[in-house]
Amino acid sequence: MILYLYFLHLFLFLGSYNNLFRTIQAMRKTIYTLLFALIWSVGFAQSAKEFYNSGNLKLDKGQYKEAIKDYDNSIKLDETFPNVFYNRAVAKNSIKDYTGAIADYTKAIELDPANKLAYNNMGLIKKNLKDYDGAISAYTKAIEIDSSYAPAYFNRGNVKVLMEQPELGCEDFKKAVSLGSNKALEYVAKYCK
Repeated sequence: MILYLYFLHLFLFLGSYNNLFRTIQAMRKTIYTLLFALIWSVGFAQSAKEFYNSGNLKLDKGQYKEAIKDYDNSIKLDETFPNVFYNRAVAKNSIKDYTGAIADYTKAIELDPANKLAYNNMGLIKKNLKDYDGAISAYTKAIEIDSSYAPAYFNRGNVKVLMEQPELGCEDFKKAVSLGSNKALEYVAKYCK
């Protein structure tokens, strides 16, 4: 209704039907162009979840840098989804961006404090960086979250051995075995005498 009043006003102001007709045609073209642009942008815009899923596919294929770009786009749209930060950390770790991976694991933990996997993986990175105290702290936190999580015991045992505390490592290896870790069996044989 407002458009009709606008056109009537133009007709009275311009004083001729030809000018009004050309104005209406130009307005119609502009409206169609705007509607097309709006429909196209809404129809083809990816959601945070779609970027996340695309990143996961690329992560599975070993396309780490491309996965990181998708996770970046997902985070731009939704900063509250901890799995995006977790998976981006996995991708960053794979390209040896350890600082970035630790930052993303930290953010994943901030958003999901019960994420034992993020703590465990952060411990692995810290171990590789020879930050043994930081690694033990991360593994211990994973164990506090889930006392039946065998990988954290096994990994913490490895760090204790690296710190020249094999008897303490042995305790963790035995606990990992009691929780079903077959990998820890050989470490029990090697370090528990």
